Amino acid sequence: MKRRFIAVLAAASVLGLSACGSGSPSSTGGGAATGGGDSSLTKVSVGVIPIVDCAPIYLGDKQGFFKEEGLQLDIQTATGGAAIVPGIVSGSFDFAFSNLISVMVAKDKGLDLKFVANGASTTGEIGKDIGGVVVPAGSSIQSAKDLAGKTVSVNNLSNIGDTTIKSVIEKDGGDPNSVKFVEVAFPDAPAALANKQVEAAWILEPFLSKAVAEGGKVVSWNFVEMHPELDIAGYFTKAETIQGKAELTQKFTRAMNKSLEYAQQHPEEVRAVVGTYTKIDEAARAAIVLPRYRVEFNQDAFKTLGDAAAKYGTLTKAPNADELLP
Repeated sequence: MKRRFIAVLAAASVLGLSACGSGSPSSTGGGAATGGGDSSLTKVSVGVIPIVDCAPIYLGDKQGFFKEEGLQLDIQTATGGAAIVPGIVSGSFDFAFSNLISVMVAKDKGLDLKFVANGASTTGEIGKDIGGVVVPAGSSIQSAKDLAGKTVSVNNLSNIGDTTIKSVIEKDGGDPNSVKFVEVAFPDAPAALANKQVEAAWILEPFLSKAVAEGGKVVSWNFVEMHPELDIAGYFTKAETIQGKAELTQKFTRAMNKSLEYAQQHPEEVRAVVGTYTKIDEAARAAIVLPRYRVEFNQDAFKTLGDAAAKYGTLTKAPNADELLP
Protein backbone atom coordinates (compact mmCIF):
# COMPACT_ATOMS: atom_id res chain seq x y z
CA MET A 1 0.00 0.00 0.00
CA LYS A 2 2.82 2.37 0.88
CA ARG A 3 4.48 1.74 -2.50
CA ARG A 4 1.19 2.48 -4.23
CA PHE A 5 0.90 5.82 -2.41
CA ILE A 6 4.47 6.69 -3.37
CA ALA A 7 3.83 5.84 -7.01
CA VAL A 8 0.64 7.88 -7.10
CA LEU A 9 2.33 10.90 -5.54
CA ALA A 10 5.32 10.69 -7.82
CA ALA A 11 3.14 10.39 -10.90
CA ALA A 12 1.03 13.31 -9.84
CA SER A 13 4.09 15.45 -9.11
CA VAL A 14 2.40 16.87 -6.04
CA LEU A 15 5.28 19.23 -5.59
CA GLY A 16 6.61 20.78 -8.80
CA LEU A 17 9.71 22.90 -9.25
CA SER A 18 9.13 26.26 -7.62
CA ALA A 19 5.64 25.29 -6.51
CA CYS A 20 6.56 26.69 -3.14
CA GLY A 21 7.79 30.11 -4.09
CA SER A 22 10.65 32.00 -5.69
CA GLY A 23 12.19 29.60 -8.17
CA SER A 24 15.50 28.70 -9.68
CA PRO A 25 15.55 27.21 -13.16
CA SER A 26 17.85 24.38 -12.20
CA SER A 27 19.31 22.38 -9.38
CA THR A 28 22.91 22.45 -8.28
CA GLY A 29 22.70 18.72 -8.87
CA GLY A 30 22.45 15.91 -6.35
CA GLY A 31 22.78 16.24 -2.62
CA ALA A 32 24.95 18.77 -0.87
CA ALA A 33 26.27 17.37 2.39
CA THR A 34 27.14 20.15 4.78
CA GLY A 35 28.33 20.64 8.30
CA GLY A 36 31.66 18.80 8.10
CA GLY A 37 32.48 15.30 9.30
CA ASP A 38 32.20 15.63 13.08
CA SER A 39 31.32 12.14 14.34
CA SER A 40 29.72 13.62 17.46
CA LEU A 41 26.96 15.17 15.34
CA THR A 42 23.76 13.40 14.32
CA LYS A 43 23.36 13.37 10.55
CA VAL A 44 20.00 14.65 9.34
CA SER A 45 18.88 14.42 5.70
CA VAL A 46 16.64 17.22 4.44
CA GLY A 47 14.98 17.31 1.03
CA VAL A 48 14.72 20.77 -0.53
CA ILE A 49 14.23 22.43 -3.91
CA PRO A 50 16.91 24.93 -5.00
CA ILE A 51 14.75 28.04 -4.72
CA VAL A 52 14.94 31.31 -2.78
CA ASP A 53 12.41 30.05 -0.24
CA CYS A 54 14.92 27.52 1.07
CA ALA A 55 17.66 30.08 1.79
CA PRO A 56 17.12 30.01 5.59
CA ILE A 57 18.25 26.40 5.96
CA TYR A 58 21.48 27.15 4.09
CA LEU A 59 22.05 30.30 6.13
CA GLY A 60 21.29 28.49 9.38
CA ASP A 61 23.76 25.77 8.49
CA LYS A 62 26.39 28.39 7.68
CA GLN A 63 25.74 30.19 10.98
CA GLY A 64 26.11 26.96 12.94
CA PHE A 65 22.55 26.85 14.28
CA PHE A 66 22.16 23.15 13.49
CA LYS A 67 25.59 22.24 14.81
CA GLU A 68 24.65 23.95 18.09
CA GLU A 69 21.83 21.42 18.34
CA GLY A 70 24.21 18.54 17.61
CA LEU A 71 23.01 18.09 14.04
CA GLN A 72 24.92 17.69 10.79
CA LEU A 73 22.77 18.56 7.79
CA ASP A 74 22.77 16.51 4.62
CA ILE A 75 20.83 18.80 2.27
CA GLN A 76 19.47 16.87 -0.71
CA THR A 77 18.27 18.95 -3.65
CA ALA A 78 15.77 17.89 -6.30
CA THR A 79 15.24 19.55 -9.68
CA GLY A 80 11.55 18.78 -9.67
CA GLY A 81 10.27 17.71 -6.32
CA ALA A 82 8.09 14.74 -7.26
CA ALA A 83 10.37 12.74 -4.96
CA ILE A 84 9.99 15.05 -1.95
CA VAL A 85 6.88 13.53 -0.35
CA PRO A 86 7.75 9.93 -1.35
CA GLY A 87 11.26 10.58 0.00
CA ILE A 88 9.81 11.35 3.41
CA VAL A 89 7.48 8.34 3.28
CA SER A 90 10.28 5.97 2.28
CA GLY A 91 12.68 7.33 4.89
CA SER A 92 15.17 8.79 2.39
CA PHE A 93 14.66 12.19 4.06
CA ASP A 94 14.23 12.88 7.76
CA PHE A 95 12.61 16.23 6.96
CA ALA A 96 11.69 18.02 3.73
CA PHE A 97 10.42 21.30 2.31
CA SER A 98 7.08 21.59 0.53
CA ASN A 99 4.31 24.05 -0.20
CA LEU A 100 1.28 23.70 2.03
CA ILE A 101 -1.12 22.39 -0.61
CA SER A 102 1.18 19.52 -1.55
CA VAL A 103 1.29 18.26 2.02
CA MET A 104 -2.46 18.79 2.36
CA VAL A 105 -2.93 16.62 -0.76
CA ALA A 106 -0.65 13.90 0.61
CA LYS A 107 -2.52 13.94 3.93
CA ASP A 108 -5.81 13.81 2.02
CA LYS A 109 -4.54 10.67 0.28
CA GLY A 110 -3.92 8.99 3.62
CA LEU A 111 -0.28 9.77 4.35
CA ASP A 112 0.29 10.78 7.98
CA LEU A 113 2.47 13.87 7.54
CA LYS A 114 2.91 16.99 9.64
CA PHE A 115 4.81 20.28 9.46
CA VAL A 116 7.54 20.90 12.03
CA ALA A 117 8.61 24.40 10.94
CA ASN A 118 7.47 27.23 8.71
CA GLY A 119 9.30 27.88 5.45
CA ALA A 120 8.16 30.95 3.53
CA SER A 121 5.20 33.33 3.52
CA THR A 122 3.74 36.06 1.35
CA THR A 123 5.19 39.51 1.97
CA GLY A 124 1.64 40.70 2.61
CA GLU A 125 2.16 43.63 0.23
CA ILE A 126 0.13 44.10 -2.95
CA GLY A 127 2.54 45.35 -5.58
CA LYS A 128 5.55 43.76 -3.93
CA ASP A 129 5.12 40.03 -3.49
CA ILE A 130 6.85 36.86 -4.62
CA GLY A 131 4.24 35.92 -7.20
CA GLY A 132 1.42 37.25 -9.34
CA VAL A 133 -0.73 36.72 -12.41
CA VAL A 134 0.79 38.54 -15.38
CA VAL A 135 -0.78 39.68 -18.64
CA PRO A 136 0.92 41.28 -21.67
CA ALA A 137 0.83 45.03 -22.26
CA GLY A 138 -2.46 46.12 -23.80
CA SER A 139 -4.45 43.17 -22.45
CA SER A 140 -8.13 43.74 -21.70
CA ILE A 141 -7.66 41.83 -18.44
CA GLN A 142 -7.52 44.43 -15.69
CA SER A 143 -8.24 42.50 -12.48
CA ALA A 144 -8.77 39.01 -11.08
CA LYS A 145 -12.43 38.78 -12.13
CA ASP A 146 -11.42 39.40 -15.76
CA LEU A 147 -9.52 36.09 -15.72
CA ALA A 148 -12.86 34.28 -15.86
CA GLY A 149 -13.16 32.39 -19.14
CA LYS A 150 -9.47 32.92 -19.95
CA THR A 151 -6.55 30.50 -20.38
CA VAL A 152 -4.13 30.91 -17.48
CA SER A 153 -0.86 29.07 -16.93
CA VAL A 154 0.30 27.63 -13.61
CA ASN A 155 3.32 25.45 -12.99
CA ASN A 156 1.23 22.56 -11.62
CA LEU A 157 -2.48 21.84 -11.82
CA SER A 158 -4.47 21.24 -8.62
CA ASN A 159 -1.92 22.94 -6.42
CA ILE A 160 -1.31 26.25 -4.67
CA GLY A 161 -1.33 28.31 -7.88
CA ASP A 162 -4.76 27.50 -9.31
CA THR A 163 -6.28 27.18 -5.81
CA THR A 164 -5.31 30.73 -4.81
CA ILE A 165 -6.16 32.17 -8.23
CA LYS A 166 -9.65 30.63 -8.21
CA SER A 167 -10.19 32.07 -4.75
CA VAL A 168 -9.26 35.62 -5.72
CA ILE A 169 -11.30 35.46 -8.94
CA GLU A 170 -14.40 34.49 -6.96
CA LYS A 171 -13.65 37.13 -4.32
CA ASP A 172 -13.45 39.72 -7.11
CA GLY A 173 -16.82 38.69 -8.53
CA GLY A 174 -15.72 36.37 -11.34
CA ASP A 175 -16.49 32.71 -12.10
CA PRO A 176 -13.50 30.60 -10.99
CA ASN A 177 -14.83 27.47 -12.70
CA SER A 178 -14.71 29.10 -16.13
CA VAL A 179 -10.92 29.49 -16.14
CA LYS A 180 -8.90 27.09 -18.26
CA PHE A 181 -5.67 26.32 -16.41
CA VAL A 182 -2.72 24.84 -18.29
CA GLU A 183 0.66 23.72 -17.02
CA VAL A 184 3.64 25.84 -18.03
CA ALA A 185 6.93 25.90 -16.09
CA PHE A 186 7.76 29.30 -14.60
CA PRO A 187 10.87 29.84 -16.79
CA ASP A 188 8.72 29.26 -19.90
CA ALA A 189 5.71 31.32 -18.80
CA PRO A 190 6.86 34.72 -20.18
CA ALA A 191 7.42 33.17 -23.63
CA ALA A 192 4.03 31.42 -23.51
CA LEU A 193 2.48 34.81 -22.75
CA ALA A 194 4.38 36.58 -25.51
CA ASN A 195 3.47 33.88 -28.04
CA LYS A 196 -0.21 34.11 -27.01
CA GLN A 197 -0.32 30.47 -25.96
CA VAL A 198 -1.98 31.72 -22.77
CA GLU A 199 -3.83 34.92 -21.94
CA ALA A 200 -2.36 35.22 -18.46
CA ALA A 201 0.44 33.51 -16.59
CA TRP A 202 1.04 32.89 -12.91
CA ILE A 203 4.72 33.66 -12.39
CA LEU A 204 6.93 33.59 -9.29
CA GLU A 205 10.29 35.18 -8.59
CA PRO A 206 12.90 35.44 -10.04
CA PHE A 207 10.90 35.21 -13.28
CA LEU A 208 8.21 37.65 -12.15
CA SER A 209 10.57 40.63 -11.94
CA LYS A 210 11.88 39.80 -15.41
CA ALA A 211 8.39 39.51 -16.90
CA VAL A 212 7.35 42.88 -15.46
CA ALA A 213 10.58 44.53 -16.64
CA GLU A 214 9.79 43.28 -20.15
CA GLY A 215 6.39 45.00 -20.15
CA GLY A 216 4.12 42.51 -18.40
CA LYS A 217 1.44 43.76 -16.01
CA VAL A 218 0.43 42.04 -12.77
CA VAL A 219 -3.38 41.93 -12.55
CA SER A 220 -3.58 39.83 -9.40
CA TRP A 221 -1.22 39.34 -6.48
CA ASN A 222 -2.97 36.08 -5.68
CA PHE A 223 -1.15 35.14 -2.45
CA VAL A 224 -1.74 38.51 -0.78
CA GLU A 225 -5.25 38.86 -2.16
CA MET A 226 -6.23 35.46 -0.81
CA HIS A 227 -4.84 36.30 2.64
CA PRO A 228 -2.19 38.90 3.60
CA GLU A 229 -0.73 36.46 6.14
CA LEU A 230 -0.67 33.41 3.86
CA ASP A 231 2.09 30.90 4.58
CA ILE A 232 3.28 29.29 1.37
CA ALA A 233 5.51 26.42 2.46
CA GLY A 234 7.18 24.69 5.36
CA TYR A 235 9.30 21.77 6.56
CA PHE A 236 7.50 18.52 7.29
CA THR A 237 8.00 14.87 8.17
CA LYS A 238 6.07 11.72 9.06
CA ALA A 239 4.01 11.74 12.25
CA GLU A 240 5.89 8.64 13.36
CA THR A 241 9.19 10.53 13.12
CA ILE A 242 7.80 13.29 15.36
CA GLN A 243 6.65 10.68 17.87
CA GLY A 244 9.53 8.21 17.62
CA LYS A 245 12.33 10.74 17.27
CA ALA A 246 10.93 13.54 19.40
CA GLU A 247 14.30 14.90 20.52
CA LEU A 248 15.68 14.96 16.97
CA THR A 249 12.54 16.71 15.74
CA GLN A 250 12.73 19.32 18.51
CA LYS A 251 16.39 20.01 17.73
CA PHE A 252 15.68 20.41 14.01
CA THR A 253 12.71 22.69 14.68
CA ARG A 254 14.68 24.91 17.08
CA ALA A 255 17.53 25.30 14.59
CA MET A 256 15.14 25.87 11.69
CA ASN A 257 13.21 28.53 13.61
CA LYS A 258 16.44 30.32 14.47
CA SER A 259 17.40 30.13 10.77
CA LEU A 260 14.09 31.67 9.68
CA GLU A 261 14.49 34.56 12.11
CA TYR A 262 18.08 35.15 10.97
CA ALA A 263 17.10 35.12 7.29
CA GLN A 264 14.31 37.63 7.85
CA GLN A 265 16.76 39.97 9.62
CA HIS A 266 19.55 39.60 7.01
CA PRO A 267 18.06 39.91 3.48
CA GLU A 268 21.39 40.64 1.82
CA GLU A 269 22.81 37.41 3.24
CA VAL A 270 19.77 35.63 1.83
CA ARG A 271 20.54 37.02 -1.64
CA ALA A 272 24.18 36.01 -1.29
CA VAL A 273 23.57 32.44 -0.13
CA VAL A 274 21.03 31.86 -2.92
CA GLY A 275 23.94 32.24 -5.33
CA THR A 276 25.66 29.24 -3.75
CA TYR A 277 22.96 26.69 -4.58
CA THR A 278 21.13 28.12 -7.62
CA LYS A 279 22.12 29.57 -10.97
CA ILE A 280 20.35 32.87 -10.34
CA ASP A 281 22.91 35.54 -11.22
CA GLU A 282 23.86 38.44 -8.96
CA ALA A 283 21.86 41.07 -10.86
CA ALA A 284 18.69 38.95 -10.70
CA ARG A 285 19.22 38.17 -7.02
CA ALA A 286 19.51 41.89 -6.29
CA ALA A 287 16.21 42.64 -8.04
CA ILE A 288 13.92 39.90 -6.79
CA VAL A 289 11.37 40.28 -4.02
CA LEU A 290 12.13 37.97 -1.12
CA PRO A 291 9.45 36.02 0.74
CA ARG A 292 8.76 36.72 4.39
CA TYR A 293 10.46 34.25 6.72
CA ARG A 294 8.78 33.72 10.09
CA VAL A 295 8.40 31.06 12.75
CA GLU A 296 4.67 30.97 13.43
CA PHE A 297 2.09 29.66 10.98
CA ASN A 298 -1.02 31.79 10.59
CA GLN A 299 -3.94 29.48 11.36
CA ASP A 300 -6.60 31.73 9.84
CA ALA A 301 -4.70 31.88 6.54
CA PHE A 302 -4.15 28.10 6.67
CA LYS A 303 -7.91 27.57 7.05
CA THR A 304 -8.65 29.95 4.18
CA LEU A 305 -6.26 28.02 1.91
CA GLY A 306 -7.47 24.59 3.02
CA ASP A 307 -11.14 25.50 2.66
CA ALA A 308 -10.50 26.81 -0.86
CA ALA A 309 -8.61 23.64 -1.83
CA ALA A 310 -11.58 21.55 -0.69
CA LYS A 311 -14.11 23.86 -2.36
CA TYR A 312 -12.39 23.70 -5.75
CA GLY A 313 -11.77 19.94 -5.65
CA THR A 314 -8.03 19.83 -4.95
CA LEU A 315 -8.86 18.06 -1.66
CA THR A 316 -11.76 15.76 -0.78
CA LYS A 317 -12.27 17.64 2.48
CA ALA A 318 -10.85 20.66 4.30
CA PRO A 319 -7.71 19.81 6.31
CA ASN A 320 -7.47 19.86 10.09
CA ALA A 321 -4.89 22.46 11.11
CA ASP A 322 -4.20 20.65 14.39
CA GLU A 323 -3.22 17.53 12.48
CA LEU A 324 -0.90 19.32 10.05
CA LEU A 325 0.64 22.31 11.82
CA PRO A 326 3.21 22.15 14.66
